[in-house]
Amino acid sequence: MSEPALVMPIDGRQSEMARAIQRGALRYLGARGLVGVPEFSLASGRRADIAAIDMRGEVWVVEIKSSVIDFRTDRKWTDYRFHCDRLFFAVGPDFPLDILPEDTGIMVADQFGAGLIREAPHHPMPGATRKALTLRLARTAAGRLMGLMDPEALRGIEL
Repeated sequence: MSEPALVMPIDGRQSEMARAIQRGALRYLGARGLVGVPEFSLASGRRADIAAIDMRGEVWVVEIKSSVIDFRTDRKWTDYRFHCDRLFFAVGPDFPLDILPEDTGIMVADQFGAGLIREAPHHPMPGATRKALTLRLARTAAGRLMGLMDPEALRGIEL
């Protein structure tokens, strides 16, 4: 007998468009061999839309922008560079790409997948930052899975 599939609850802060972009970006990352954690809290207190890691330990942050207004009113993403090796924007098919910063990668995504428009420059994190971030990613991902399987098991555990 197979186990029932675990399903993450929907984050009510995201628009339908943002959820579709997130899904497509996560599918793209998976196809490239990265695993992603949505809504990942960074040590700075900021929340990355997606933090992903590959088999070698390279970390990507993907910032989702569902509209031009969303992009123009949110400048927190500049802090994300300190918490990743590559920084990307993931946007919908109708987003004007020319307004995105030239020193970031670009993915165009919908609910079915994403395409890479521009590779992000590589800016390696210092070793201590990488170690701390990798541990934070592991604990967050494991804690979410554990919480889905048995919410009571996380009582008193800080993620």
